[in-house]
Amino acid sequence: MNPQISSPGPRNLPRPGQNEPTAARGRWLIRDIPVVFWLVFLLIIIAAHPGLPVARWLMIHLLVLGAVSHSILVWSKHFAEALLHTPSTDADRKGQSSRLILLNAGTLIVIIGMVVDVWALVLIGAIAVATAVVWHGLTLWVQSRTALASRFASTLHYYLSAAVMLPIGVALGVILAFGVGSEWHARLVAAHALINLLGWIGLTVIGTLVTLWPTMLRTKIVPGAEVAARRALPILVGALAIALAGALLSHPWAAGIGLLGYLCGVGLIARPFVLAALAKPPREYPTFSVAAAMVWLAICLIATTWVFFTSATWAEATQGFTWLVPALAAGFAAQVLFGALSYLLPVVLGGGPAAVRATNTEFARFGALRITIINLGLAICLLPVPSWVRVLCSGLVALGLAAFLPLIFRGIRASRRAKKNPPEPVTGNRKAQVRATKEERAAQQKQENRNSLGLAAAGVAAVLFAVAGGVALDPSATTAINASSTSAGVAATGETTRVSVEAKDMRFTPASVDVPAGNRLIIDLKNTDDEDVHDLVLADGHDSGRLAPGESTSLDVGIIGSDIDGWCSIAGHKQMGMVFTVNATGAAATRDAGDNDAADGGSADAMPGMDHDSAQSTGDDAANEGTASAASGLDFMADPGKDFSAQDAELPPAPGGTTHKEIFTVTEVEQMVAANVRQKLWLFNDTMPGPTLRGKVGDVFEITLVNDGSMGHSIDFHAGELAPDKPMRTIAPGKSLTYTFKATHSGIWMYHCATMPMSSHIANGMFGAVIIDPPELPAVDKEFVFVQSELYLGPQGGVVDSEKVRREEPDAVVFNGFANQYDHEPLTAHVGERVRIWVLNVGPNRSSAFHIIGGQFDTVYKEGAYLLRPDNSEKGASQTLDLEAAQGGFVELEFAEAGHYPFVSHKMVDAERGAHGMVDVSK
Repeated sequence: MNPQISSPGPRNLPRPGQNEPTAARGRWLIRDIPVVFWLVFLLIIIAAHPGLPVARWLMIHLLVLGAVSHSILVWSKHFAEALLHTPSTDADRKGQSSRLILLNAGTLIVIIGMVVDVWALVLIGAIAVATAVVWHGLTLWVQSRTALASRFASTLHYYLSAAVMLPIGVALGVILAFGVGSEWHARLVAAHALINLLGWIGLTVIGTLVTLWPTMLRTKIVPGAEVAARRALPILVGALAIALAGALLSHPWAAGIGLLGYLCGVGLIARPFVLAALAKPPREYPTFSVAAAMVWLAICLIATTWVFFTSATWAEATQGFTWLVPALAAGFAAQVLFGALSYLLPVVLGGGPAAVRATNTEFARFGALRITIINLGLAICLLPVPSWVRVLCSGLVALGLAAFLPLIFRGIRASRRAKKNPPEPVTGNRKAQVRATKEERAAQQKQENRNSLGLAAAGVAAVLFAVAGGVALDPSATTAINASSTSAGVAATGETTRVSVEAKDMRFTPASVDVPAGNRLIIDLKNTDDEDVHDLVLADGHDSGRLAPGESTSLDVGIIGSDIDGWCSIAGHKQMGMVFTVNATGAAATRDAGDNDAADGGSADAMPGMDHDSAQSTGDDAANEGTASAASGLDFMADPGKDFSAQDAELPPAPGGTTHKEIFTVTEVEQMVAANVRQKLWLFNDTMPGPTLRGKVGDVFEITLVNDGSMGHSIDFHAGELAPDKPMRTIAPGKSLTYTFKATHSGIWMYHCATMPMSSHIANGMFGAVIIDPPELPAVDKEFVFVQSELYLGPQGGVVDSEKVRREEPDAVVFNGFANQYDHEPLTAHVGERVRIWVLNVGPNRSSAFHIIGGQFDTVYKEGAYLLRPDNSEKGASQTLDLEAAQGGFVELEFAEAGHYPFVSHKMVDAERGAHGMVDVSK
């Protein structure tokens, strides 16, 4: 016999359980139970993951760090003893038990640390895991030094190399858990995953299958297999070193070179693997599962190599690679684990051929069905399919993998029954009985083959049913496939635009993307928020599905032919600024702000003396046509930038004298009205609101209005009593008028442009306040003034959207002209100070309900009269100051204790779109 060709494994290669010492037989809880524990834990997380923190991380690490790593320590030690002919002793068993306890305890501590976000726990657990693996590696090395030379010693070298890899991967994971910048985070994620999946798991699996694969197939080891394994190991280790260095120090293509080398190493050792399978093709679940796992390894390696070579940045490379991690975890790691255990456990349980066959029967139950739904379902999950299709198919994959757990217990029970009831010994004509047994098994094999085909067909049907069900549940499915709603008749260019978008802190980053018309668009969406669930829904029907924190998905939008708006559909998130825009460049714009001006022109003559230059109006609104509203970039949570300065809300005392002369100049100014949102406003003296005037009853105000704008404007002071015909008339650009009035009554009064359409002029910034103090107004420690108004946003840099004003659909409601400005720069007060807050609601359409959270008003003054004073006999207080459009008043209070007191319009939808601020109260 050729010395390079071994006989079938059962005769020449020591099989698990064969000639095993007493120390390794029987029940061994720390060896047998943890895998089941980790898999049960994994199933619980899969079922509950939408509401759990770091759910995706948990699912991957429960499998890879928990179940797979435990199995590697158990079975690599087992195979080392078998290949080196060094049976374990009681001392070996005690050491192995200690290592397994340390590994599993460390893994559990790491998981707890990640869930509760305590880095110290992650560090402690990681040290325990690394220590257990290093100890394991040293044990194998010492064992190899004391053993006789072995033909398959190269397998041990794979185990030793893998034991070096895991501590490196663990260290990278600890750094990631501590937190690093975005660029280093992307690099470390790639390095961490590559070292753990391809180093720790990959090297162990490849080294083991050199001998285990032909043994599972019950065939000969292919000539040269051990030589190929010996030559491939340095290539694989060197390639991993290059990939690691590339990830940490260079560009994605450098890591891609390392992966290309790893592919070459896998290709070198794949030849004996494939030849063994051709000599005796897989027929049972264990071999099919391992074969499928190795196919997934090859596919993921090729895909990852391509991603790294085609990615310009590490963020892009990591996004593409992490998309493949579930395939590596479920397709490769889980299937090779379950396939190997399905073969090894019956042998270890022992009990003779009958007991092993009985156990094998249970482990192989529904094998073809499980193999089909796992692999076909996983393949569909990786395609750009509708979210519900992915959900249902991933559920099938989980069920296919989860079936291994009950089959373990069925197999153990079958083994015990077979041991208690051994078959009757053969009597009589032994040859005839053996021949009959062979014929019976051949017939049984044919029946099993027919059954397997039927089960495989059932698996295909189940997956297709899941696909059909997902399409039926997802209204965007047909749109996603046909891309008809986005192409708008534009010819496809054959090019693909792929963008990465993050959902975090109530916004999408970036909030808009430019895509050449005719290109296919793929959005890689990741929820990087710490707590909130998010999704992305596009106006054409595409839907990412809900993503828990840390989850990601790819949304294939199809061919882009027109602009598309998007948003997060979770209740309230769109209103908080989670909006997104796809801009089709090089295509005729399809958005239309509406033809608003014919009606405006017609209404200009409705009030003599208050006419509007219709030509100018048409010009401004026409500029808005076909342009996306600036509301698409509205993000109430965004930082307005370091140059932002909130408008001073503190109100100075009334000036001396009885006559107040002011010049109000009408200007057209482009300025920010919310973070990242700019509008071309029509203003009095460049501010929104305009200057606040203050005086006493009987004072005279002489206001000169100068129109430096590009259209007709006017002014109306509610604080004066006079006929509107002359002082409130519209004046042309370059003209001026003088408006004189006497304040005869106290209160906070509105002034505004009275040119039609008046609602649009007010909404575009032409308003302000006049405060006439009530007689004997008590002194207070601080006074603030808030003017509430509404924003009806046009395009970025454009003017008000008059159609929105007509529909009464404001994009924001704000205090003093800027959304949430006093959240960014809170007002201040001290405990015990008496604070008066003047509030004017200029509308133009909505009412207000001013409220301070945590405060109570002991004084309320509204529309010229006190509604409540501190000395009221009922000892009552007020919680809100309710104001219709063009109404005003003030409230007074003292803050009881230090803290942060939000103030809002308690029409909560308005508070959530900008009518919100903060008073910081200190002692």
